[in-house]
Amino acid sequence: MNRFFRKQRVVFLRMARKNKFWSILSGISKERYAERISGSIIYGLLSSIAVNFFFRPGQVYSSGVTGLAQIVSALAETYANLDLPIALVYYGLNIPLLILAWRKIGYKFTIFTFITVTFSSLFIQFMPHVTLTTDPLVNAIFGGLMLGTGIGFALRNNVSSGGTDIVSILIRKKTGRQVGSISLIVNIMIMLIAGMTFGWQYALYSMVALFISSRMTDAIFVKQKRMQAMIITNQPDRVIKKIHKKLNRGVTIINGAEGAYNHEQKTILITIITRAEFNDFKQIMKKADPKAFVSVADNVNIIGHFVESD
Repeated sequence: MNRFFRKQRVVFLRMARKNKFWSILSGISKERYAERISGSIIYGLLSSIAVNFFFRPGQVYSSGVTGLAQIVSALAETYANLDLPIALVYYGLNIPLLILAWRKIGYKFTIFTFITVTFSSLFIQFMPHVTLTTDPLVNAIFGGLMLGTGIGFALRNNVSSGGTDIVSILIRKKTGRQVGSISLIVNIMIMLIAGMTFGWQYALYSMVALFISSRMTDAIFVKQKRMQAMIITNQPDRVIKKIHKKLNRGVTIINGAEGAYNHEQKTILITIITRAEFNDFKQIMKKADPKAFVSVADNVNIIGHFVESD
């Protein structure tokens, strides 16, 4: 096992010697670098706790490549009497996807995904196996909470956990469409294999873990939630300048608005922000025009180009 990780480290260092690794990292600020590394570490730690403390004792199966690794490891032990570590299978499933990402997506994405996958594999391998309870429902609930928290923190720090994320991004780049069905298909396959092999009750408990994990991810990762802010102000230039500078968001201007009470001329500004930017947006409005009237609509749908911030 240790020899396998050493070999992968050698491969990665060979790529680094081509100067692509260091040129990429040199273009990232220290703050962003620290954020991404911390996201990788948190995801690796929490995913390993989910697997070793909850999923394995309760025979509950995770989502994505982690779940596939659990299935392969369990099948190898059941039918071939082979002790195949989950960490090794997880790493092995991700390696071809990382090579594909290196060629098709980009070096920066692949490097940080490689770091995340490596941390996760190491933590899963060396984290002690603790049985807090054998109740599969309790394990499904708390394992889902741990895994969903880890995924949410990784996404908040612009880190991918690899696996089906890579496949989805490749298809999205080629077709321009969001492909949530990829992870759905993989997860359905995991549940079916778990049900047919180990009993349908464990497939149902795994679905509970999957649901809780997705809800927890949504609660932490709010960047994908978009909000429309409508601002009625007497000082549009100051507001626009700060939104452009602080949030790097576009603004639509509607001139000639008139208040019905005192018939004062005002300007209406409309901008789209993410839920993660909302607190910054409130601070901007307090400084730019504290007397402005602001209406914010949550979870709006966007048709057209909307750039996600890094």
